[in-house]
Amino acid sequence: MAGRVKDEDIALVRDRTSIVDVISETVTLRSAGGGNLKGLCPFHDEKTPSFNVSPARNVYFCHGCGQGGDAIKFLMDAEHLSFIESLERLAGKAGLQLRYDTETGAPATPRPQVGQKQRLIAAHAAAVEFYRDQLGSPGARKAREFLAERGFGRDAAEKYGCGFAPDSWDALAKHLRLKGFTAEELTTAGLCKPARSGSLIDRFRRRLLWPIRDLSGDVIGFGARKLFDDDDGPKYLNTPETPIYKKSHVLYGIDHAKREIAKRGRAVIVEGYTDVMACHEAGEPTAVATCGTAFGVDHIQVLRRLLMDSDSFTGEIIYTFDGDAAGQKAALRAFEEDQRFVGRTFIAVSPDNMDPCELRLARGDLAVRDMIAGREPLVDFALRQTISRFDLDTVEGRVEAMRRAAPLVAKIKDREKRPEYARKLAGDLGMDLDPVQRAVNNALRGEAAEQRAPQARTAPDSPQRLVEREALKLALQEPVLAGPMFDAVGSENYGDPLLQSVRDSIAHAGGVSSSTGGVVWIEKVRDCCPDMGGQMLVGELAVEPLYVDGQVDPRYVQVTLARLQGGALATRIRDLKSKVQRLNPVANKDQYLALAGELFSLEQQARALREQAAGEL
Repeated sequence: MAGRVKDEDIALVRDRTSIVDVISETVTLRSAGGGNLKGLCPFHDEKTPSFNVSPARNVYFCHGCGQGGDAIKFLMDAEHLSFIESLERLAGKAGLQLRYDTETGAPATPRPQVGQKQRLIAAHAAAVEFYRDQLGSPGARKAREFLAERGFGRDAAEKYGCGFAPDSWDALAKHLRLKGFTAEELTTAGLCKPARSGSLIDRFRRRLLWPIRDLSGDVIGFGARKLFDDDDGPKYLNTPETPIYKKSHVLYGIDHAKREIAKRGRAVIVEGYTDVMACHEAGEPTAVATCGTAFGVDHIQVLRRLLMDSDSFTGEIIYTFDGDAAGQKAALRAFEEDQRFVGRTFIAVSPDNMDPCELRLARGDLAVRDMIAGREPLVDFALRQTISRFDLDTVEGRVEAMRRAAPLVAKIKDREKRPEYARKLAGDLGMDLDPVQRAVNNALRGEAAEQRAPQARTAPDSPQRLVEREALKLALQEPVLAGPMFDAVGSENYGDPLLQSVRDSIAHAGGVSSSTGGVVWIEKVRDCCPDMGGQMLVGELAVEPLYVDGQVDPRYVQVTLARLQGGALATRIRDLKSKVQRLNPVANKDQYLALAGELFSLEQQARALREQAAGEL
């Protein structure tokens, strides 16, 4: 039976893994200065990037929610994997074979089994191959015709992994069982389901299939389109919710589109699988689609991270909806969700209410690109659709339309645009500007009152606290240089209790002198922290840039530690002076002289430290 992974193998995986490559699969990273990178945190919703990555130390930390660690920890948190599953995923990408110490003391051997998630992904990968091979069979003629009628030949089918589920109740089940997958695994994966007889049958039958991939490119489910009139099932049938497939988080085509979305700063939202294919083939490779559910909050969070949608970056979301009533309703719902984006949001409606696939067939690739280029701001569309429901020839209709439309203007994130849209709304309604502006202002006040909540503000760090943090950063980031100099300065020199706790944890981890640095050292200190606050602070300090230009040298360490001790001494001197001043030198002669002597000694030490710390931090 396999035991724990050998420590040297864990260290080798960490050494061979680029945390930037791992995190970039799901988060767009941009330079944060000092060699660090930043992006929108994948673990909580935020508008301004607080998620920092340090390539030099192969660690990450979010200043917003406190999550931090190495590449193994990132996969554990981002994809809900166990430590072993994350380690095996990274080892596989690095081409490494993990060895395990056995409990009996026998020689280390490769692990014979993998975690559930990897098994489910492996089953889907095998299913993709099976279905893809079936697409070329005689029974799949209808599927090939369906693709061809929509402008997709063999190359496109292969590019997007299209397949066909044959006219059989258990062809896939038998195929995958022969490959070693259990009935429980196939049922959990959503690929098969138990029949009344107790046997296993395929979930998809006589249907054209599209594999649905996650951001990393792993197949996690399928979308299946009905082809035959005697199929009494739904037009589209998707994989059910499974441990790896959550439809509210999934966007079809995201594996193809993610790099172009980040590069171009925009994403195009379409409604179907063939629409995604049509847009990509027409030269708009940023298109994605939801899978059996409406575009919602979780989808938005996926795209915001790719777009780096923040207060300092303006990306574009372009919705494509049919011009019918259902499409208009979807667009208005999208406007409500649009408030979660800082970037600009648009709508593109194709001529004659054609979807992108139909438009490409009818008018060619250029027409698809022109449709998207001709997008209009979603707020314009939302306002037009809102006021169109009222009779503007009547006073009652104009007033009610104003009441319904004013909150939309109030929700526009770019506050400088609100007055212009208020004027536009007044013109569209045929009303004076003043009542429309009042309605917008009232909506703004109402929204602000709902959202207003006391905001806890952290007081700016004092100069001494900044020095204390800098010393700890040196210990975590540059332990080889900090070494004995850091260890010689005790925790009594730290005035902040949490910083003092981290200093004690460094000592409990064996001291800086015992470390050669890297992720292992940071994790060791983190593990020694007695509470979550200290663990979060270690992760934060491990990626926070040092206040030094260029390379850190021993002189910088010496100056920092001298200023650390000098600040602590200054506090002790101030307290001692206060105590001496309160004493009567006649009535308390002995105590007065003793304290005065101690004060003189401390001031001598402080003078020496000031000389060491000459120069700016």
